[in-house]
Amino acid sequence: MLTSKANTDIESKLGKSASRERIREVAEDFEAVFLTEMMGHMFKGIKPNERFGGGNGENVFNSLLIQEYGKSIAQSGGIGLADNIERQLISLQEGK
Repeated sequence: MLTSKANTDIESKLGKSASRERIREVAEDFEAVFLTEMMGHMFKGIKPNERFGGGNGENVFNSLLIQEYGKSIAQSGGIGLADNIERQLISLQEGK
């Protein structure tokens, strides 16, 4: 259960009468960030392809690619995290 401070923080970010679309968007964004972090750890062990030279440019590209993977997975239904977050935010908004 979230504390009253957490409830206040959520209300200040979403507004007391946040639309369901906005709540869904916030839930999907959170899931995308979570997935990006998880995949970032998965990809750390992969060595750069020698044909492309590696280097800082490839590291930056890989981090952006992983971020887009996270967004894409979250928008395609994700792992169910956004659904749970959405339910909790709606419950908090309705005061249940």
